[in-house]
Amino acid sequence: MKILITGAAGMLAYDVCMFLISRNHTVIKTDINQREHDVEYLDVCKFDTVFECINKHTPDFIFHFAAETNVDLCEQRPEHAYRTNTIGTENVVLAASRHNLPLLYISTGGVFRGDSPDPYTEFDNPDPINVYAKSKYEGEKIVKDTLSQYFILRAGWMIGGLELDKKFVFKILGQLKDKKKEIFAVNDKFGSPTFTFDFAKNILPVISTERYGLYHMANVGVASRYDIAREMVHILMLEKDVKITPVHSSYFPLPAPRGRSEAIVNYKLNILGLNLMPRWESSLKKYLKESLINNGIYER
Repeated sequence: MKILITGAAGMLAYDVCMFLISRNHTVIKTDINQREHDVEYLDVCKFDTVFECINKHTPDFIFHFAAETNVDLCEQRPEHAYRTNTIGTENVVLAASRHNLPLLYISTGGVFRGDSPDPYTEFDNPDPINVYAKSKYEGEKIVKDTLSQYFILRAGWMIGGLELDKKFVFKILGQLKDKKKEIFAVNDKFGSPTFTFDFAKNILPVISTERYGLYHMANVGVASRYDIAREMVHILMLEKDVKITPVHSSYFPLPAPRGRSEAIVNYKLNILGLNLMPRWESSLKKYLKESLINNGIYER
């Protein structure tokens, strides 16, 4: 299968591309960031350019990963967020529709209000509270309203991509590498850790069913940032050297509002027997030990 991927220079796409290539699929990488020689420049915000790219490559499937995922930047620059995440998605969707191509769109568990005591399922109603989630949810609606052949996969707190990972786990590793004796982590906000290598492996079993629609796809389990940091210290056997101190989210004031919980459960995948996502703790151990330590990003 020939698959065109937007946002191919990102942390999720890195593992997805590697996995697809290992399964002998032809991958066309596109992005505005050409950090690798085989990434073709494509700005999804430019309508004509998107059409030209699809016409040129005639793929069998489009994986639309291009997005502005910096939640606080989206809050500070809403026009940029909607241009990239909503209008950019509309451009890709219209190109897919013109060529009758199936499309995979990545969304977020952040589309919910965040006040539920239980993880959200695909059957709960979205009610996003920040610009990032609103712009991604508008993208979801465009996909559903325009296409009949589509998959929307909502992920949780994304972890992976080695040096491309600039999010929480990477930041904690940086503090550990700097020999910090005490690390502060928020314990009143919850989510579903989602490892890029697990996500990459679960994509093909889902899309091969041709059961088009919306799915949640996160690792099993719910955690706070504090839980994740504490588990990291445990895995790396640093409990005697580093203290993980729980703090309220107000300790780290941020521009974008967050709900209490962005936790999601893979309800439909469970029903269909398609949930290959393991518990987040086991994937965190794999990520730290097999990837980070072996690649010298963190050394004890």
